[in-house]
Amino acid sequence: MSDIRDDVRAGFNELFGYEPAGMWSAPGRVNLIGEHTDYNLGFVLPFAINRRTVIALGLREDRVARVASSFADEVVEIDLAELSPAHLHGWAAYPLGVAWAMGERGADLAAVPGFDIFIESDVPVGAGLSSSAAIESAVAIALNDVWHLRLDRPTLAGIGQLAENEAVGAPTGIMDQSASLLGRPDSAVFLDCRSLESDIIDLGFVPAGLVLLIIDTGVSHSHATGGYAERRASCELGARMLGVGSLRDVTVDDLPRARGILDDVTFRRVRHVVTENQRVLDTVRTLRESGPAAIGELLDASHLSMRNDFEISIPELDLAVETAQANGAIGARMTGGGFGGAAIALIRQDDLSRLQVAIDGAFAEHGFRQPDTFVVVPARGASREI
Repeated sequence: MSDIRDDVRAGFNELFGYEPAGMWSAPGRVNLIGEHTDYNLGFVLPFAINRRTVIALGLREDRVARVASSFADEVVEIDLAELSPAHLHGWAAYPLGVAWAMGERGADLAAVPGFDIFIESDVPVGAGLSSSAAIESAVAIALNDVWHLRLDRPTLAGIGQLAENEAVGAPTGIMDQSASLLGRPDSAVFLDCRSLESDIIDLGFVPAGLVLLIIDTGVSHSHATGGYAERRASCELGARMLGVGSLRDVTVDDLPRARGILDDVTFRRVRHVVTENQRVLDTVRTLRESGPAAIGELLDASHLSMRNDFEISIPELDLAVETAQANGAIGARMTGGGFGGAAIALIRQDDLSRLQVAIDGAFAEHGFRQPDTFVVVPARGASREI
């Protein structure tokens, strides 16, 4: 973390020629369980991870916003008066979209100064670990500070979601930004995506001798295209056909009736969301009553539902999950929006090395590119660093 802060300060100074007013950071997230339930106003259980995006920000005397990063060559510049989704493109839509969204949520962009931002991150891109929400959340808390907006964290999460939906064009829910902003060490965020009420759930990995392994397949995905939007549209169609406002209003007991109303594909999309909501509730209850070693079957069932009903897995993710299950994992599932990205495996610390060797061997045997495997730790949410 200290190395990233040093690099961000140096990058800011080199590009903009002065010392930043401060540095802020926000974490990526792992979703322990609850996939594609957030935009259906259901339940999710993510946690912030010890991979972070760090930004340095300096205020300007004019109304120009400039953003730069270690992962892009160009400096993108725009007047605050011109901020709109139509004028935002590429990676810069994430940080600048947050500034625009703040204006949409009540900030007077005619009365605030411009800014310079430099961004660096060790959150893997395209792995389903919310590198985008980490950028949005870091920028949101920074602008909230320097513009003296005094917005609370749930409001900032909504601003990040608005930026991603409208400026980036990705139809995601509010889970990722909420996890990045609300996360606490050794804990998950149990979020009701309809009421936006949240509760901090003790995970207890360390006392139980468990770790969570990320298996990043290296197959990148994009929420702004294709399958993710199609799945969301299927869920909205299912809700309309069932006569409810959202799939949050459908229970497991309603599924026999739904089968008689919906076509096969729409029914399977609905069944995933409905059963996944129940799995989140069951996971929270199990963590509280029995601890993390007892949640494995729920993780496994979640992956089967995403593979068979929601059809968002890929061969690399299935191989990662199956190899983990065969080599000591308590439970395993893909995580994130799907069509690539990463799987997670909850495993005893003593079995970790064996699993990593098995994963490497299985991917080589199948001719897949070597995955990146690393342990993540539940970490603090977005914060000011300096």
